[in-house]
Amino acid sequence: MAKEFVKDITAMDEDFAQWYTDVVTKADLIDYSSVRGSMIIRPYGYALWENIKNELDRRIKETGHENVYMPLFIPESLLQKEKDHVEGFAPEVAWVTQGGSEPLAERLVVRPTSEVLFCEHYKNIIHSYRDLPKLYNQWANVVRWEKTTRPFLRTLEFLWQEGHTAHATDEEAMEETIRMLNVYADVLENVLAIPVVKGQKTEKEKFAGAKATFTVESLMHDGKALQSGTSHHFGTGFAEAFGIQYTDKDGKLQYVHQTSWGFTTRVIGALIMVHGDDRGLVIPPKAAPIQVMIVPIAQHKEGVLDFAYDLKNSLAKVARVDIDASDKKPGWKFNEYEMKGIPVRLEVGPKDIENKQVVLVRRDTLEKVVVPIDQLEEKLVSLLDEIQSNLYNKALKHREERTSVAYTLDELKETLESKPGFIKAMWCGELACEEKIKEETGATSRCIPFEQEKLADQCVCCGKDADKMVYWAKAY
Repeated sequence: MAKEFVKDITAMDEDFAQWYTDVVTKADLIDYSSVRGSMIIRPYGYALWENIKNELDRRIKETGHENVYMPLFIPESLLQKEKDHVEGFAPEVAWVTQGGSEPLAERLVVRPTSEVLFCEHYKNIIHSYRDLPKLYNQWANVVRWEKTTRPFLRTLEFLWQEGHTAHATDEEAMEETIRMLNVYADVLENVLAIPVVKGQKTEKEKFAGAKATFTVESLMHDGKALQSGTSHHFGTGFAEAFGIQYTDKDGKLQYVHQTSWGFTTRVIGALIMVHGDDRGLVIPPKAAPIQVMIVPIAQHKEGVLDFAYDLKNSLAKVARVDIDASDKKPGWKFNEYEMKGIPVRLEVGPKDIENKQVVLVRRDTLEKVVVPIDQLEEKLVSLLDEIQSNLYNKALKHREERTSVAYTLDELKETLESKPGFIKAMWCGELACEEKIKEETGATSRCIPFEQEKLADQCVCCGKDADKMVYWAKAY
C-alpha cells in the first residue's frame, strides 16, 4: 500500500530536487501562484510556520525585544543613504514607479529589508543615552527579485522576522549580535531538531553594509549547506550615514552602534531537506502542527468513533491531536499522514477497545507500539520526546558522516565530487583564494566557525600561512 501511494513522490536518491518539489506540493505545504517565483502557503504549511514563529517570538521577547511594524515602501532617496547597502541589494530590488494612473515623483522600493526605515525612525526617537538600548523586532514580508526560485528556499516574496537594535557601545552591540545568533541556534536545534555550525562570514560573504556577519549553517540530506539564520554587527556605519546620535553621560554626542538579524520561512525548506525521506515529510514533534493523528479502524462498528473522540479530548492536554473520521480507507489515511510527516499515528479499533489498548506508530522509524489505555498519556509524552531527540541525533550523525577535511585544492575538489558535504580546510584570509575555490569547485565559504581547529599550517588553496579554519560547501 505504501509503495503504491509514494510512487507520486520521486525517490530522494533518484532526483533530490524533484523529490523536494513533490513533497512541498503533495504534502499540502504550498501551491504555486500566477506570479513566477511566488508561492501560496497553504494552511498546513502556514501552521508549521506559525509554530516556528511562536517559538522564536517568545524567545525574542524573553531577551527584552519589542515587536514593531515598518512600512512596506522605501523612498529611493532613503535607500541611497548607505552606499554599500544599496549596491548589495540593487540586483534584487523591485521598484514602484506609478501610483494609480500617475507616475511617482520619486521611485519607491518594495522592501527587501528594513535597515534604512529603522535608521530613519531611530534618528527621530534616540536623543540621550537614556533612550538606549532600542531593541526592536519586526515580523513582515519582504521582496527580492530572485532569478532562480524554489519554494521556501528562494522566492520573490518571503516571510521573516528582522530584528534591529541600537546600543551605546560597540561591545553591547557585539553581545546582542551573538545573543541573537544563539537564539536562532536554539530554535533550530531544540525545536526543528537541526544541528548547526555557528561562525562568522568572510568579508566576501558578509551582509552589505555590515561590519561583521555571523551565521548558523546547516547541512541538508544531499550534502548541500543552507544558511539558516544570520546576525549582523553594523558598528556605526548606518548611524553615521543617517545621523543617529545620542548625548552620553558626559554631554558629548556619540553615534549609536547597531545590529540586525533575520530568520525566514526558508527554515521550512531546511526542515524538509534534513528530516524528510522517500515517504515524504518528517516533522519534529515540537514544530508539528499535528503531533498525533487518530485513525479509527472499522469505525462503522458501534462505539469505535465515540471512543476515538474521547481519546482525542483526553489527549488534547498533552499534545496537539486530530482525528480522521472520514470514510477513506485506513491504508489511504496511513499513507497520507506519513507523507505529511505527523510524528505519531494512533490506531484504535474494536479489538483494541476490548483489550483496553491502542497502537502508536512512530513516523521517524515506523515502529509500532501497543500501549495500555491507562498508560497512554505518559507514554505519548515520552514518545514525542524520543522522536524529537532521535531526529536531532540522526541529523547530527549525517552531518558528521558528511563532514570531511581537505589539505589541498585537488583534495577539496575530489571530496566535493565523491562525498558532498561540509569540508573543513585552512584558509589564508585572501579574497583571491576564496574566489579561486569557488571558481574551481563550486563551493563557497560557509563560515569561519567559532570552534576553531588547527588542521594544518598552510592555506588549502595557495599554500601560504593560514590561521583560519573554514567550512566550505556547495549551498542553496
